[in-house]
Amino acid sequence: MAENSFDVAVIGSGPGGYVAAIRAAQLGLSVAVIERDQLGGICLNWGCIPTKALLRSAEVYHLAQHLDAFGLAADNVRFDAAKIVKRSRDVATRLNGGVKHLLKKNKVTVIEGAAMLAGKGKIAVTFNGKTQDVAAKNIILATGARARQMPGLESDGKLVWSYREAMVPAAIPQSLLIVGSGAIGIEFASFYRTMGADVTVVEMLDRVLPVEDAEISALARKAFEKQGMKIHTGASVKNLTRGADSVTASLDLGGGKMHALTVARVIMATGIVGNVENLGLEAAGVKVEKSHVVVNEWCETGIPGIYAIGDLAGPPWLAHKASHEGVICAERIAGVKGLHPLDIKNIPGCTYCMPQVASVGLSEAAAIAAGHEVRVGRFPFAGNGKAIALGDTEGLVKTVFDAKTGELLGAHMIGAEVTELIQGYCVAKSLETTEAELMHTIFPHPTLSEMMHESVLDAYGKVIHF
Repeated sequence: MAENSFDVAVIGSGPGGYVAAIRAAQLGLSVAVIERDQLGGICLNWGCIPTKALLRSAEVYHLAQHLDAFGLAADNVRFDAAKIVKRSRDVATRLNGGVKHLLKKNKVTVIEGAAMLAGKGKIAVTFNGKTQDVAAKNIILATGARARQMPGLESDGKLVWSYREAMVPAAIPQSLLIVGSGAIGIEFASFYRTMGADVTVVEMLDRVLPVEDAEISALARKAFEKQGMKIHTGASVKNLTRGADSVTASLDLGGGKMHALTVARVIMATGIVGNVENLGLEAAGVKVEKSHVVVNEWCETGIPGIYAIGDLAGPPWLAHKASHEGVICAERIAGVKGLHPLDIKNIPGCTYCMPQVASVGLSEAAAIAAGHEVRVGRFPFAGNGKAIALGDTEGLVKTVFDAKTGELLGAHMIGAEVTELIQGYCVAKSLETTEAELMHTIFPHPTLSEMMHESVLDAYGKVIHF
């Protein structure tokens, strides 16, 4: 095979791209990754990982302000914004180096530059003004997505921030308006509120975290408002007037009520659009709808030899979904037998606010709308010994079952460490577990996970500890 010819070329090295490349290499294929920016993509460098580092600092700061509850004391608890940001960036840099090591270990060729499809099995890669040709029998598009810009509300990097600026503040602003209450918006709201900013959240839909179960959303809003956040749902931002060092937002609160709000900074968190430009998709015949590449259940675009995964291929926009698609795609190309397509009902969603929120499967309302007769179980953190010992009694575990078959349709949680707990229900759903198996599973004591058991028991009138 020629030097610049491969079995698989992956365009983009985010959590979908680099995982697809490594899995394809493990299966004996020759693989190249083409990356125009940073290995690891947005998630590792400017998304999932560095935001969690920021939120960890906020969590520690929160605990330090409540030491008396644990019989401890410390004087003059304070923070250094520059050091918080540096720690976050150091975490990203470390993992960026880890991806580089993994690709090298698996003998994946890394090619720097911007890629464009240039005919069947051909890619033109441009770097520093020079273009080289790369040939590949199979091409995986994994170029990810970027923040959606709303007309008239565009981020400027100074007063109106995207997620990038929000992750590297020179100082914590005195006040913030956050537009959008999905996972990104709420995580930033949680971080900045904990660090002392006056935070207002505006959401167009009728509740915060709108993809979550309505009961969980309501509990989340209650917790956020208790922390001091101001939340407007069913509302929108009509325009922004930018001053020297502040922004005045014109808010439509619904029902003809308008409100002018002046804040130090605005964070736009109104969704994402796929990076479909300048890839040569149209010329190649690859179909694009609403800024995302259209694929089938095997990540195939409809053009033989061209695949798309991750955020580029549409919702849910989650790193773990991209990675799983990367594995499916690589194994499909390699001819692995017995593959299963991705089942989005088994993809967990996690929001790392305080309290954390996590879910998998159908909400109660969605299950009923789908025609299921449901049995619903609930167990509060206040009834769990470990939660009481931790001092984290705010939260709920909720489970939704099909009343006729006992199938676990969905699980929804709010509270401490639920982003870790949710995986237990993910395994259960993947194994097509019913309530019977979950009831007979022994959960260790004392743990937060016991609430998962109790919630199942509650759905069938057998709860013990509440």
